[in-house]
Amino acid sequence: MAKIWVVLQLREGGQVPRISWEALAAGQKLAAALGGKAEAVLLGSGLDSVAGEVAKNDLGAVHVADHEALRGYTPGAYVGVLAPAIQAAKPDYVVFPHTYQSVDYVPRLAQSVDAGLITDATGFEQTGGELLWKRPVLGGKLQAKVRVKGEGVVFVSVQAGSFPADSVVKLGEEGESSVQALGGTDPVGADREILGYEEVGGDQVDLTKADVIVAVGRGVGGADKMGVVEDLAKALGAEIAASRPVIDNGWLPRDRQIGSSGQTVAPKLYLAAGISGAIQHLVGMKGSSVIVAINKDPGAPIFNVAHYGIVGDLHEVLPALTEAVKAAKG
Repeated sequence: MAKIWVVLQLREGGQVPRISWEALAAGQKLAAALGGKAEAVLLGSGLDSVAGEVAKNDLGAVHVADHEALRGYTPGAYVGVLAPAIQAAKPDYVVFPHTYQSVDYVPRLAQSVDAGLITDATGFEQTGGELLWKRPVLGGKLQAKVRVKGEGVVFVSVQAGSFPADSVVKLGEEGESSVQALGGTDPVGADREILGYEEVGGDQVDLTKADVIVAVGRGVGGADKMGVVEDLAKALGAEIAASRPVIDNGWLPRDRQIGSSGQTVAPKLYLAAGISGAIQHLVGMKGSSVIVAINKDPGAPIFNVAHYGIVGDLHEVLPALTEAVKAAKG
């Protein structure tokens, strides 16, 4: 029976972001493949509420390190708490969401416990008794299959959108996984003083939080022709996004870009209009639950990943869709 830990990253205030639910889904899938149940790990201060929320999922346990020194993220405190806990419990795999935070401290943690490390994983498969992990290389143009040599714990960070957050297996209404203190640790102090937080680009949109996205490509024809896109987005209650050519031409601001040099998203519905489907764009949205593509070119690569495809001019199709959505909503 394999022991799988999933370290959830929390937002300031204790909320669990989508990327952490995706990591939990990855951990559950890995545990199901290897035998056993995933176990969640929470770091922070005042975690009773969030621990109860996480415990509603099908987990072997929820391990909580609740200490004032963990109220704000510092790499020294995280490593100081997790390293002895991992050495004591000896999990086979520890799964992390692939974020700026995990990129900061997880390599240091791996070195501390002599663990193997696979970053930015998008999936795994079992072949000949070996577990192979898939991860993008060359800006997403290729997918590499990698494995960890040797023995011991393996750390894996999972790319946003690779494991749908809504695939997390929950318990019944009365069910609850056990919540327990994270063993093998002692309270540690932060290794730096947090003077405050400043969100870069605070007025910019976070597309990773959107459930519905209407994305537009070069086929829209110009900034003055965005009206049909805006109308459909308003009818659907969606955020507007774009491929890189739209951004480079200045038709939409940079924070609306999806792809390898933009944001990675996994909404419930992704509607791509006038987007051909270059690999750099596909790596940023392929984890969407439902993809609808609209393009005049029936051979456009976007149709290879779409669940539904419409061959036609977006300036004709989008207004028709907008009217259909309005009619459906009454």
